[in-house]
Amino acid sequence: MRLEAITWDRLRDRLADRLLDLRTADDSPWPRVALDGAPAARPGELAADIADALRLRGRPSLVVGTEGFLRPASVRLEHGRQDVDTYYDGWYDTGALWREVFGPLDPGGSGRVLPDLRDPVTDRATRSPAVYLPPGGILLLHGPFLLRHWFPFDLGVHLQLSPGALRRRTPEAEHWTLPAFERYARETDPAGTADVLVRADDPRRPAWRG
Repeated sequence: MRLEAITWDRLRDRLADRLLDLRTADDSPWPRVALDGAPAARPGELAADIADALRLRGRPSLVVGTEGFLRPASVRLEHGRQDVDTYYDGWYDTGALWREVFGPLDPGGSGRVLPDLRDPVTDRATRSPAVYLPPGGILLLHGPFLLRHWFPFDLGVHLQLSPGALRRRTPEAEHWTLPAFERYARETDPAGTADVLVRADDPRRPAWRG
């Protein structure tokens, strides 16, 4: 797999320019973009940078993180705090993401997206108001395991870390999650299926294929 060296600033601008011309597969007026990656790859930072670049280009966008759609602790920790299978399959409320994020952006939808549902720190409902994304506005959804749920993304960006880099950049207290990312790579092959691949082993010198 051949990748091209790039800076984060150039990557941000190249992706923002590409999104200006992005067409949806279902004629929805809202393009939907995945920034997929382990927390250690910091997909949320890239999503925020792209949103800033789009704003400068006159295009509205909405950044949503899946950490705001965690299931209640009583559900996701039912089998213990370090159950890998539950982390992979049951931590994130995909039903709520379909209902509150993707549903309003379907063709004929209202464009009113709920940006989060639950505070990951307090484990309480955020009660955030819905945010209106005007037609032509771009959804930038970031988080892990995004490319395995059949979400209707119009562009998928995967931030890849080698197993060694993933281990180095993941806090030791969270090393128990690493087998879940190995399983994701094996079962979903996000590096091979994403429209854009960003190799982020060295946080100062990314490389990409897009």
